[in-house]
Amino acid sequence: MKNAKYRWYHLLCLACVILVSSYPIYMGVSVLVQMAGKGAVALSIYPKYIIPYTPIAVAVIAGVLLMPLIQKLPEKIDILASSVISTGVFFAVERFMETKILVQADRRTTLESWQMSLCYVPPQGYKTRTWEAVNVLLGGYSPLFKVHFYLISVVIIAALLNSFYGFGRMILTGDSGRKKVLVLQSVTSVVFLGMCIWACFTAFYRTGELTVSPLSAVLMAVFFALLGVTAGIYTASFLLGKKRPLSVILPPFLAMAVTLAMYIGEMMLLNGNLYRFGEGFMFEELGDIVLAPADLIVIAAAGLITFLICRSLNPKSK
Repeated sequence: MKNAKYRWYHLLCLACVILVSSYPIYMGVSVLVQMAGKGAVALSIYPKYIIPYTPIAVAVIAGVLLMPLIQKLPEKIDILASSVISTGVFFAVERFMETKILVQADRRTTLESWQMSLCYVPPQGYKTRTWEAVNVLLGGYSPLFKVHFYLISVVIIAALLNSFYGFGRMILTGDSGRKKVLVLQSVTSVVFLGMCIWACFTAFYRTGELTVSPLSAVLMAVFFALLGVTAGIYTASFLLGKKRPLSVILPPFLAMAVTLAMYIGEMMLLNGNLYRFGEGFMFEELGDIVLAPADLIVIAAAGLITFLICRSLNPKSK
């Protein structure tokens, strides 16, 4: 009975993931068809959100497709294995799309080079230009400007697979001890993915200046903190029932580290700058530290929220 229920669960998960991923997959297929027929994709019809969503979709589908095979491994090892395998699939597809797809405007160039051109600003334009997230990187191209881009993708893949595999393990074993943390992981991962899609279509209403509107500031702060919380819950799901330093203290520190990494990625993209959530002391950088007090509050909030979640999940931790 459990095996039959698990098979239905697996098929349902696979169907849902394919359905939700249908548009990113369609974008990827359409680009490959253009490449096969014309040798390049016209810039005017290039779907700019194909990256990272097509590689993410392929990676998650691969992870769910392999679920019955990978879940023959011991509990929790299966989730780690699926995360590693799917992350590898993501980077393989990502790298292929960046280096092999040609975008044609006035000439043909690799997608990676085209992305670089969007981020390159001649030094003489440094003082007078309007800052924009997509084209403020000065100097030569470096893949480091995409560090936060990759970080977000890996967190989404790992969190989603944690939920799929976790509920699958519950069906196989009948043990619902991780149900609460898996529900929280599902909620945070879906909400965070939704915010990513929202940001793609609106860029959270930024106007191109480093100082953003109050609405944009709130949305960006929630986005940064939610990224950390999602990663923190992923860690917490492996540490349920462990002693307090592990189960309650470690995940919040990881949540803060991931949120800080997101800030570092933004700083790399913005050539050592960060978006400012307002004016005044709370929003000004602290001396040689690019972070402002408001940014430190966002990082601390990610840790505090994760701590409160972990404490509620581990009431008997010592």
